[in-house]
Amino acid sequence: MNNLIVFTGGPGAGKTSVIEKLIELGYVCAPEVGRKVIKHQVAIDGDALPWKDKVAFRDGMIVEEKKNHEAYKCRDDLVFFDRCIVDSYGYSQLENLPIPQALMDACQRIRYANPVFIFPPWEAIFANDKERKQDFAEAVRTYQAIVAAYQQYGYELIEVPTVSIEQRVDFILERLKDRQLIKNS
Repeated sequence: MNNLIVFTGGPGAGKTSVIEKLIELGYVCAPEVGRKVIKHQVAIDGDALPWKDKVAFRDGMIVEEKKNHEAYKCRDDLVFFDRCIVDSYGYSQLENLPIPQALMDACQRIRYANPVFIFPPWEAIFANDKERKQDFAEAVRTYQAIVAAYQQYGYELIEVPTVSIEQRVDFILERLKDRQLIKNS
């Protein structure tokens, strides 16, 4: 059984808030690599940033996504991922970047649990910060590109409703119970 649960969607849709709540509840969660790459590049005055060198940024995310998967793939408990390597493919499509064969191969080879939980664009909670410079229209386009990418790689998507963080967590955990990925308590 694959116990690597992915949350995906455009920026500012509430994925990280749900991840933080799951951590509070004692679940294991892998960090979002996009923010990690951005923070590192800003700290070293690097160019692998989405507003400087999109290809280098994407390639940095691919490296980190592979490390994330490798670090968590052998765990017996559930692990929640704030995005995964398929998001790098979706980002490439969104930005019309050349897509290396190695990325396509990795999306086929590095697998996560089905279904994937997708967080739809939600303008009421969307906000920019130091690492997120996209506007809401770009968040919608990102969502659309990500939907296409996950579908291309054979993932079923379950849309997470636009409700409170607690309700979103309950929704996700109930779906996982329905799929017998977690035990009923």
